[in-house]
Amino acid sequence: MSNLESIAAAETPAANPAPTGPPGGAKTDKPRSLAGDAWRDLRRNPIFWVASALVLLVVVMALVPQVFTPADPASCALSRQYAPPSGRAWFGYDFQGCDLFARTVYGARASIQVGVFAMLLAGAIALVVGLSSGYFGGWVDNILSRFTDIVLGIPILLAAIVLGKRLAGDRQGTGIWTVVIVLGVLGWTTASRVMRSSVISAKNQDYVAAARMLGAGHGRIMFRHILPNALAPFVVVMTIALGGFISVEATLSFLGIGLKAPAISWGIDISSSTVRVRENATPLIAPSAFLAMTVLAFIMLGDAIRDAFDPKLR
Repeated sequence: MSNLESIAAAETPAANPAPTGPPGGAKTDKPRSLAGDAWRDLRRNPIFWVASALVLLVVVMALVPQVFTPADPASCALSRQYAPPSGRAWFGYDFQGCDLFARTVYGARASIQVGVFAMLLAGAIALVVGLSSGYFGGWVDNILSRFTDIVLGIPILLAAIVLGKRLAGDRQGTGIWTVVIVLGVLGWTTASRVMRSSVISAKNQDYVAAARMLGAGHGRIMFRHILPNALAPFVVVMTIALGGFISVEATLSFLGIGLKAPAISWGIDISSSTVRVRENATPLIAPSAFLAMTVLAFIMLGDAIRDAFDPKLR
């Protein structure tokens, strides 16, 4: 290895080798890293553990709802309309005689599915735009930044309604992928700006200059040296955005533009129970409470991670 290669390897934070202890197994102080300090702070933060437990609960509900209830959420009978809670139906039955607890549990699947895939699509767009804008600068940055400003200036809910109706048309189905595309196309702007700022900060570091001196190409510098050290703020923003995507999906479903039957969604159940809230409020309260808990859990988790990775708070 040449001297320049040694310098680049030593100065790249993601490539620091593990320290070696002295002979005889004596303990030495390990060098502290940002990730290590962040994990230490997260372990001491009760909000992180509460949010993680709630997120884990909702994810398990989405993946294996049979663990929580053996009932079929699509099995309804008008003879059970507004029947009170019991050992078989913990939340009772709705106006169609459907098990309200089963529908609430199964409703987590659509919300998590839409939120995760919308986050992945929006994250991919934000990663490409933010990384390219921050690294290349100049006219590339000007064009991408102005395009980001235009998309950011469009009200996301209004644009989602218009774009959702345009994409849905007369198509049959539950509309899950239509909502994913709409949220992914409209929800990447904030993450793109955060990524751009992180890349601009990282590209001026010494290890990037050393990589350029070694003749590394743009692709290697961006993905090997800059991206690993600029991802932390981006991940935080996308974690918070996931909760926002779930909230917007419920809003669109409530308005009749998002998911459609036979999909089971908290937004659909809230919409159908609103007109009959004077008859029985439980069909409205149950999905609303789970929706609020899920969105709050992702926001709290993102805030806890952000605080742990923010050096200004140390």
